[in-house]
Amino acid sequence: MKPERTVGFVGLGVMGRPMARNLLRAGLTVRAFDLSDEALADLADAGARPVASGAQAAEGAEAVFVSLPDSPHVEEAALGAGGIAEGAAPGTVVVDLSTIAAGVSRRLAVELARDLVYLDAPVSGGPQGAEAGTLSIMVGGSHHGYGRVEPLLRHLGRTVVHVGESGMGQVFKSCNQIVCAMNIQALCEAFALARSQGADLALLREVLRGGAAGSWMLDNLGPQMINGDPSAGFRIELQLKDIRLATQLALEAGVPLPGGLQVMALYLEAMAHGEGRNGNQALFRVYDRLSGQDSSRDASDS
Repeated sequence: MKPERTVGFVGLGVMGRPMARNLLRAGLTVRAFDLSDEALADLADAGARPVASGAQAAEGAEAVFVSLPDSPHVEEAALGAGGIAEGAAPGTVVVDLSTIAAGVSRRLAVELARDLVYLDAPVSGGPQGAEAGTLSIMVGGSHHGYGRVEPLLRHLGRTVVHVGESGMGQVFKSCNQIVCAMNIQALCEAFALARSQGADLALLREVLRGGAAGSWMLDNLGPQMINGDPSAGFRIELQLKDIRLATQLALEAGVPLPGGLQVMALYLEAMAHGEGRNGNQALFRVYDRLSGQDSSRDASDS
C-alpha cells in the first residue's frame, strides 16, 4: 500500500478551487483552507479535508499551494498569525500560484528561507485551463525546490517551466499579462470597427481565426464579446491588478510600456463603470461607450 501523500491548499477562488480538485483527482490528500465556508464545503464534497487556517493546511503537508488575489493576501497567508509558516514542517515547499509583485516574491523567499522553500509559480490559462489541468506554470526559485514539486505541478499544467531565480516567475507572468491584455484590446478595436461598418462579427471571427490574427483570446473570449456576455471568468479587476504589476515593474526598470499604459487606462474606464467583477471580455463595453454603438448596456445587465 502506497503511503498517503498530503498537500495543503490555501485559496479556493475561481482558479484555486479547480486546481485543488485536480490534485484530489491525482490521488493526493488535500488539506484546504479558505475564508469562504461555501468554497470549503464544495471542496470537501470533492474529498478535501477542510481546515480552519493556513497553519493547519500546512500540517503534515509535503507542499503547500497558495492561490490568492494579490501581494498582501499572500504575505498574510504565509507569515501572518495562523499562517503557513506556523504550521509547516522544516523543508516544506510553499508553491505560490498567485500573481503578485516580483519584489514581494523575492522578499518572501528570503524571509521563509530559514525553514521553508518558497517558489513563485504564477499560472496562465484562465479558469478553463485550471479546470482542464492545462495551465502554463512559470516557476521561479531554487532548482532543488522545483524538482521536488514538479510532478505535483504536472497535475495542474501542461507547460511547467523553471524560469529562473525567485521572482522570475512573476516577471514572466507580467510579460504574459501585457500580451493578453493588449490582445483583448485589439479584438475589441477590430470588432468595434467591423460593427461600425455593419459587418457580421461572427463571420469576422471565423475569418480571423484562420489567419495570422488567430489567438486564444479570439477563440475563447471572442464569442462572449460578440454575444454581449460579460459573465466572469477571469475578472476585469484582477486583470487590472496584473497590468498594474507589470507597469510598476517596467517603471522600476526604466522600460517604456506605452501599449501597457494605454490598455490600463481602458481597464480603469471599465472599473469606473462598475465592470470590475465582470469577465475580461467585458472590455468590449468600453468601446460600446466610446463609440456610442450600444450605450444602453451597463454593468447592471450582468
